Amino acid sequence: MRRGAGLKGSMTSVRDFLEGSPSARAVAGLDLGAGRSVTIWENAHDRIRYDAPEGHAFSLYLKGGTGTRRLDAGPETGRPGTVCILPEGQGSDWEITTPFRFVHLYIPDAPLRAAFADIHDRDSRLLDLSPATFAERPLLAAPLTALAQAACAEDVLKAEAAVADLVAHLGLRPVPLSGGLSPRVLRRIDDWIDSHLDANLSLADLAAVADLSPFHLHRMFRASRGMAPHAWILRKRIGRATAMLRTACPLIEIAVATGFSSQSHFTRAFRAQTGMTPTGYRRALTQ
Repeated sequence: MRRGAGLKGSMTSVRDFLEGSPSARAVAGLDLGAGRSVTIWENAHDRIRYDAPEGHAFSLYLKGGTGTRRLDAGPETGRPGTVCILPEGQGSDWEITTPFRFVHLYIPDAPLRAAFADIHDRDSRLLDLSPATFAERPLLAAPLTALAQAACAEDVLKAEAAVADLVAHLGLRPVPLSGGLSPRVLRRIDDWIDSHLDANLSLADLAAVADLSPFHLHRMFRASRGMAPHAWILRKRIGRATAMLRTACPLIEIAVATGFSSQSHFTRAFRAQTGMTPTGYRRALTQ
């Protein structure tokens, strides 16, 4: 049996380790853009180690699992309906003796923290990403079940809603914060971005709104939002575009209204962030 640690030195997400296993088999998957994806796996008779993985993975056991044990976490075994949270950088060692099926949501740190900050209107550093193994978490199991259904149906819109639902049910760490930006300043920046999305925004613009130097604005914004200002602005542009795609507005007008230099630029950025072209997204809305 081959161990996932053999992938060390290459891309090392949990998905990459599973793809390096001779036993694990992906039966369905969906690209959600921005490095996010969902995959349904089947595996049996395997031993795999996730060695300091990149990005976070959330899993739900769909079928079987009583022959799956995390060797570095005691004798408990998996079972259908249980949830595992595998935070970025935290290794784990697994033994699988009987067949089972599970779904994984993969999400890089920055998109997860930005989504948390946006949905909860909280500092991204308050996100609780404690590891969990075979946990009973019905509020997380429900969106992970929806993600499995979306992967089988190749339904990106359903998957996006499920990811938002999952993030909405992630907990908060009661920790004191230092540095970062106050909620009042963050809201002022967001309001300014929202009213200038059709413009070519710069770090200096945001720094002026916050009355800070560009260097300090970049550092403190990233701490509070979980991603750099330019990435946050892109997130806002795509969010505005998805709302406009629900109307009959032509794509070129949406591109201009959301600050893209051309329709082709808009299409490339939209696909990179959502896994779909604007035309495909609009088509999916009517299905």
